[in-house]
Amino acid sequence: MSGSVNKVILVGNLGADPEVKSFSNGGRVCNLRIATSESWKDKTSGEKKERTEWHSVVIRSDGLIGIAEKYLRKGKKIYIEGQLQTRKWQDSNGNDRYSTEVVLSGPNASLTMLDSASGGGERSSSSSSASDPEPSTSKAKDPFDDDDIGF
Repeated sequence: MSGSVNKVILVGNLGADPEVKSFSNGGRVCNLRIATSESWKDKTSGEKKERTEWHSVVIRSDGLIGIAEKYLRKGKKIYIEGQLQTRKWQDSNGNDRYSTEVVLSGPNASLTMLDSASGGGERSSSSSSASDPEPSTSKAKDPFDDDDIGF
């Protein structure tokens, strides 16, 4: 075991339509903004409180980019699994800036639509690795599935 884990799971609503960028080398990337909210009742005042966090998500897997481009729209509820990554960049004044994003790439990236493509309650799921030409409908079978263990 490696001794550390970098895994992010979010369930939230899209704050805008997916933004897909294409590059001259043929590569593509998709940016999402996901809102997660929590609410509670203030113990002292009894007033209902709510807090919303906004998360930047970057999809680098071609299969998941296709799914996002075709089916995701502002307001849709989605479930994602990815990893946190911080990147360094420079602003227009040459100052170093840092952005931390949830990145979906590789075999462990997952995107599940919790609303149907038409907006109903039906669920659909897709996950894909960056090397997959087409998205699969579920994660790869675990080679160490408990059903295969003889004891």
